[in-house]
Amino acid sequence: MFESLKKKFSRTSEKLEEELIEEAEAEDNLQEESGSRFSFFSFGRKKEEEEEKEEEEEENLLPEPEEEESEATQTIEEETPVEAEEEAKEEKKSGFWSFGRNKDEDKAEDEAEEVEEAEEEAKEEKKSGFWSFGRNKDGDETEEEAEEVEEAEEEAKEEKKSHFWSRNKKDSEDKKDVSADGEAKGGIFSFVREKTIQEKHVEDILFELEMELLQGDVAMEVATEVVESVKDNLVGKKIKRSNDITEYTYYALKDAVEEIISIPGKSMTEMIEEKKSQGEPLVVMFVGINGTGKTTTIGKLANYYLKKGYTPVIAASDTFRAGAIEQVTHHADNVGVKIIKHQKGSDPAAVAFDAVEHARAQGKELVLIDTAGRMQTNINLMDEMKKIKRVSKPDLVIFVGDAITGNDATEQARKFNEAIDIDGVILTKADADSKGGASLSIGYVIQKPIMFLGVGQGYDDIMEYDPEWMLNQLFSEEDEAALLEE
Repeated sequence: MFESLKKKFSRTSEKLEEELIEEAEAEDNLQEESGSRFSFFSFGRKKEEEEEKEEEEEENLLPEPEEEESEATQTIEEETPVEAEEEAKEEKKSGFWSFGRNKDEDKAEDEAEEVEEAEEEAKEEKKSGFWSFGRNKDGDETEEEAEEVEEAEEEAKEEKKSHFWSRNKKDSEDKKDVSADGEAKGGIFSFVREKTIQEKHVEDILFELEMELLQGDVAMEVATEVVESVKDNLVGKKIKRSNDITEYTYYALKDAVEEIISIPGKSMTEMIEEKKSQGEPLVVMFVGINGTGKTTTIGKLANYYLKKGYTPVIAASDTFRAGAIEQVTHHADNVGVKIIKHQKGSDPAAVAFDAVEHARAQGKELVLIDTAGRMQTNINLMDEMKKIKRVSKPDLVIFVGDAITGNDATEQARKFNEAIDIDGVILTKADADSKGGASLSIGYVIQKPIMFLGVGQGYDDIMEYDPEWMLNQLFSEEDEAALLEE
């Protein structure tokens, strides 16, 4: 999920590292050092390990209960003098025979080494006699050839060292050598004189990132905000090792994305409980265009809250199409919830009103109102939607968008928000969204939280949205190997 965004972030780190190492090499300010190069995605795991270690240390500071005597101690104490004497005899006997065996083995090894040395001396003498003849004859040529070979080897070493850091030549090899703990063999450098990340180092790289984000369906204002935040975070950072560059870039990007996706808002479950304490149902109205999975999402939510112990009711307020009434009825029957519906062409606001009254009378906690899919540019249908809102007085108006459509979903949400003031977003088909543009942008653009994500076709394939989960999807090591191979 969101593989495209993950690759863009990782490449940004690689490009900045290349830029700084190339400059340092030109300044003769670069030296190779022993160690392992950390992958871009390894720092999140390292932070988790540090937190776990701190927790363990805190637990170790607590006074430990007195432990019972170990089994070994108890066994020793329980041994009788006779048993102890028998063990001592066995140990003495074992030591005696091992001494004799060790002595014989050492003697055999010495004899074998003497034979081997004699054979080596004979070979060397024979070889020396043979080559001395050739050296007397062609000594000058042999020395010149040896010097040429030595010079060629030195040049090869220098070329290998100078190009070792180059991702263009070594990229595939380095990536294949990434170990399970996020480290790669070789490729770590330090700077003789500490370097400072300057604006000139990041300007072109971040411009490329911004263009790639826009191509990945990230909204313009979101791409600009991410780039500016990363720039402010990186410029001025002092670095000593190449791993520092990767680490600083990782956290700069993560902090920027976290700021974008962290839109405050209550969960639907919390709101149900609040309304329940007041003796009222939570009324939720769903809006969006045709084809985004709005009706299916209503079926998923009915199933989701039914399993949580609540009793939902569905209002079939899309009365413009007979097929729409049949579709939502099909979902209600499959899930096992009550549906309130009228005939095709009836007043959709009246259907919504009846559903709310039914929930109040029956003590049901949740009303889910389906509405006709409409384009945000259709003024008449948008006015009809406003009427449903006035009559049913929903506690939540939720826009349902298709994550795969990217910028289209973001623009639709913007228009619906201007027309009817939506309260939150549900994105469908998030599991099939490799770009992640809508998931990253939509909440920030309209300043309303994402509430649920559709992650499959089954009724159970829906999850409450969590910004921390989103961060983990974008900055964890999950599927890193697959990304590196591409």
